[in-house]
Amino acid sequence: MYAPSENILKKYADVLVKFALGSGQGIKKGEAIFLQVPESAKSILNPLVLSVLESGGYPIISFTPEGTDRWMSVDRVFLENASNQQTKYLPKNYLLGRIKDSDHMLYIISTNNKHDLEGVDSKKIMLRQAAVGFYKDARDKKENAGKLTWTLALFGTEAMAKEAGLTLRQYWDQIIKACFLDKPDPIAKWKSVFANVEKTREKLSKLEIEELFIKGKTVDLTIKIGRGRKWLGGSGRNIPSFEIFTSPDWRATEGWVKFSEALYVYGNLVENVELEFKKGRVVKVNASKNKNLVAEMIKVPGADKVGEFSLTDRRFSKITHFMAETLFDENMGGKFGNFHLALGSAYKDAYTGDSSKISKKNWEALGYNESSVHTDIISTDDKTVTAVLESGKSKVIYRNGMFDL
Repeated sequence: MYAPSENILKKYADVLVKFALGSGQGIKKGEAIFLQVPESAKSILNPLVLSVLESGGYPIISFTPEGTDRWMSVDRVFLENASNQQTKYLPKNYLLGRIKDSDHMLYIISTNNKHDLEGVDSKKIMLRQAAVGFYKDARDKKENAGKLTWTLALFGTEAMAKEAGLTLRQYWDQIIKACFLDKPDPIAKWKSVFANVEKTREKLSKLEIEELFIKGKTVDLTIKIGRGRKWLGGSGRNIPSFEIFTSPDWRATEGWVKFSEALYVYGNLVENVELEFKKGRVVKVNASKNKNLVAEMIKVPGADKVGEFSLTDRRFSKITHFMAETLFDENMGGKFGNFHLALGSAYKDAYTGDSSKISKKNWEALGYNESSVHTDIISTDDKTVTAVLESGKSKVIYRNGMFDL
């Protein structure tokens, strides 16, 4: 069976700890790093700890058995047997203590069973998801105050590769190339890529876009950017990360879209998701598989509204194959790049001012969505994105999978 070499794993760990965390600057001496590593990714735990120690940091380790979620419950057994009251219970002081004691948080995505929750009542899944809102709010508050960063990364397994139609070696080949682990100095390469992402991000922000029209054979969508917005990207929050995104004013989303990429969410596969929006809300949902899960998800407060709009330039990304993981699929390059929408919570750091000083009422007035969920759904189909600027002029900003600025 294929396994990535120790050299590759150490390069990977260094990229995450010494680059991605700290918003592309790496961690600093004396900082505490919460490391959440599932059992299926055990071989990267020691390299991560070593990278933290080399940087002068303090590792806080959460090593989770297979089938255990980040809230420390055994997912399937718990959800199939817990009462509604038990499902909603979470150890708040324990979970909030993680955030309080951490300067950075690093989560490894990995599993030996992509279908762990298949067949579990979707209402129970979403009841659990809604209950964790306090944790997300606390993490966002500390992050928006500039006192916390986090990143996500992928560790491939046979089960994950199978879902993507790849061998484990092929799956890791995508990870290695996407994260530049085949380069002599991956961190130097990432800095170069982020510099290019930054140039594009700045150009988009300076355009002062009022609305976007996304059109193609599988999409006819209008997105209102809204006032006080900037575009984001290259923050190190995800590795890999090539996307450039913002959080629009959810209230003016109109139109429809059929997403090309399958969605793995809450231990279930959802295929061929179609959404229709009117006055900012999802009014119609369809999917060829597990439609009921999406229908239940959008019942969670705020989950029927857009929290993010994102574009990926195919010239930046080295990801060429569907990976059956949102982290990679939302950064796919390929022939036409990709765009994705996230249903649920908005990124408040898209605000041009000091987000830590904005009240909940003012966030609502600005059209920033609030929710305990954030679900990315991706399309790699051909599309053209036209911007209407505040000046009233129209400009095509994206076509043939590339930004045109």
